[in-house]
Amino acid sequence: MKKFLIVGLGNIGAEYVNTRHNIGFKVLDFFAKKESLTFETVKLGTLAEYKFKGRTFLLLKPNTYMNLSGKAIKFWMDKENIPLENILVITDDLNLSFGTIRIKPKGSDGGHNGLKNTNLVLNTQNYARFRFGISDEFKKGQQVDYVLGEWDEAEKTALPERLELASEIIKSFGTAGLENTMNAFNGK
Repeated sequence: MKKFLIVGLGNIGAEYVNTRHNIGFKVLDFFAKKESLTFETVKLGTLAEYKFKGRTFLLLKPNTYMNLSGKAIKFWMDKENIPLENILVITDDLNLSFGTIRIKPKGSDGGHNGLKNTNLVLNTQNYARFRFGISDEFKKGQQVDYVLGEWDEAEKTALPERLELASEIIKSFGTAGLENTMNAFNGK
């Protein structure tokens, strides 16, 4: 049975739950609720397991805080013997307009601390990432407040449809492969 590690990046704690920076957690929480999955507290995070079409998806929300995400990813990759090509990291992206999806096979950290740490710990940039646009609608010097701020009303209204699409992307990554998933969903 093929195994996939789907990692949603975010920060633990009630104050971060509905922030833009926690979209990785929000995607996995939405997916888990939709599929009636339960997250269990495990070493370095919470984990839910989803079986679909002969594949096992391990949904990981690291509890290491964003800046040390790579530690949890590496631990679960090694523990479950999951190859690099079966990893998908879900993260927020300031350079994309709200809700825009960009799936890539590799890339730089783009200034994102969670990806920066993951690149460092894995010693590579060659892993799939699913970037969810949060836009850059903030004044100069306000980036941290914006990223760690809560969704505005228009974003909250649009989120359910975007989260539904994100759920389809997770399944597609494991069943149709990265290339087909990129072709089907990038730019939607």
